[in-house]
Amino acid sequence: MRTVNIHDAKTHLSRLIEETLEHGEGFVIAKAGRPVVRVIPVTAPETPQIRRLGFLAGHIEVPDDFDAIGQSDIADLFAGEA
Repeated sequence: MRTVNIHDAKTHLSRLIEETLEHGEGFVIAKAGRPVVRVIPVTAPETPQIRRLGFLAGHIEVPDDFDAIGQSDIADLFAGEA
């Protein structure tokens, strides 16, 4: 993916967008040499997020009565007794 500094992006934005639409590949806008924004076509496929299910398995323990923790306090709050 091509990197363009912010000054060139402001100056040539229309041309950069046209090239992006023609080739289907976006570009990165950098400020002071650091990438800050990625510009991609709306029709570009979404990159799937990595789902890390179970990454804390074995590190934490959920008690069996987890659903009942604080149940009386919550009931008191709804009853207006708190």
